[in-house]
Amino acid sequence: MEFRFASRMSRFTSSAVRDILKLTQGRDIISFSGGLPAEELFPAEELKSAFSRVFADRRVMQYGLTEGLPELRQLLSQRLAGKGIPASPDQLLITSGSQQSIDLTARILLEPGDLVITENPTYLAALQVFQSSGATILGLDTDENGIRPDLLETTLRDHQPKLLYVIPTFANPTGAIWSLERRKEILALCTRYETMILEDDPYGELSFEAEALPPSIKALADETGFPGVIYTSTFSKTVVPALRIGWTAADETVIRQLAKAKQTADLHSSCLDQAALAELLKAFDLDGHIRHIRLEYAARMQAMLEVLRTDPAFSEIKVRTPKGGMFLWLELPGEVDMEALLRLAVEEGVAFVPGTGFHTDGRGSRTIRLNFSHSAPEVIREGMQRLKRAYIRCRSGTGAEAAMS
Repeated sequence: MEFRFASRMSRFTSSAVRDILKLTQGRDIISFSGGLPAEELFPAEELKSAFSRVFADRRVMQYGLTEGLPELRQLLSQRLAGKGIPASPDQLLITSGSQQSIDLTARILLEPGDLVITENPTYLAALQVFQSSGATILGLDTDENGIRPDLLETTLRDHQPKLLYVIPTFANPTGAIWSLERRKEILALCTRYETMILEDDPYGELSFEAEALPPSIKALADETGFPGVIYTSTFSKTVVPALRIGWTAADETVIRQLAKAKQTADLHSSCLDQAALAELLKAFDLDGHIRHIRLEYAARMQAMLEVLRTDPAFSEIKVRTPKGGMFLWLELPGEVDMEALLRLAVEEGVAFVPGTGFHTDGRGSRTIRLNFSHSAPEVIREGMQRLKRAYIRCRSGTGAEAAMS
């Protein structure tokens, strides 16, 4: 039979990361592609104990509130207060990962043809969400301090975009962090032009530096009284991804609309998982756990950077040291064929994500993203040797021809 799919399905594109995973199936691959935390650092025993305690109350196995378990939202409210975000439980929505927050925001705000502004490059799965909603996406260039305010002001003035989507702290894919002054400038512009901001902050707690981070845009907005910032984050990077628990903090009017949209998607996130997480947060030193993760990820980043900066084969590759997060962003010489390099890398037993998918305008053909958080330092060093062999083969020309044939 002929399947008559909805026309909007033509706007859905496949994830570059998922496509790469298909290439790696059944092979001995060291993957630097996905944004994966390290399994060996998961608080598995503590989480197992938390689950065993919540099983004593059968009510956690029942349907629950769309907004999320009240106890978890109360704990989250207290945690956010320490970050300068005074969100009451009624200003919070528990979601199935922060990815759902992005999707729900698009559902309640965007009509086909609406303009969304992003950084260029930015998180590819957010681009997929905005594309699927029928929105027009415009990526603005950044400098060392964040998205350029001159470009943003011109766009806000001339086009009245519906939404600005940003990852100002350890951005995916670049690892960059906005300065405090730039956050204030961007917030002031969006306040003036009444443009809503979706601030995505999955990596903000993974800082490798001793000094305090700039406050979130949401915290700055709460200080000034601007209600137009929607803030989302997740426990996937700090506890475990499999719980699929993220959250949104926003004005109560926005939360009510997001909750309506969530009801049509899944009614509510898993009550059992929420209860176990709440139990974990009460009994577990999460901040101490995060400090341990930071130290380990910083060591893994340094292992990857050391190879890139000391091996002559990589001498023409540009890379900046991020101050936190999970990724390195590499710029390669112009003659490198990225598609050929990826296939050669998989042949050698290593995978990465080409940078094109993170861009809104087809650029990025000379960039790649490497994840360092998932692999131990010795695995990283082996993976970088495999990448080196692929890179040398690609630049020699003969390997590239074979990979493309």
